[in-house]
Amino acid sequence: MMSAAKPSVLFVCVHNAGRSQMAAGFLTHLAGDRVTVRSAGSAPADQVNPAVLEAMKEVGIDLSAETPKVLTDEAALASDYIITMGCGDACPVYPGKTYLDWVLTDPAGQGVEAVRPIRDEIERRIKGLIEEIDATG
Repeated sequence: MMSAAKPSVLFVCVHNAGRSQMAAGFLTHLAGDRVTVRSAGSAPADQVNPAVLEAMKEVGIDLSAETPKVLTDEAALASDYIITMGCGDACPVYPGKTYLDWVLTDPAGQGVEAVRPIRDEIERRIKGLIEEIDATG
């Protein structure tokens, strides 16, 4: 169910330091201001994973100004799409939202070589998400 305003997407993973940050970065980069983008974690880390920062910089997306944020009811309620990435039961469910659960390897503790294929899979999924949003909007 899309609101009259532009569609909004919330990416959620446990630490909001890897997968959800990459997804938010790609969606912001590829969709521009057509979509409101949020990311959050059920137990946010202190900083974005350095290997994630490096991997994203390689594709021209600078996440160095991003910080992990805690998942709030307000962020979830304000979103049309809620995309979870391994947060399990820690992610609340709200009626009327479109939920997608993306099963992705957790980049925590991995080097940039291990993060690249995760990054590329997230980019592929984001492109599909944009097509879905454009088709329903």
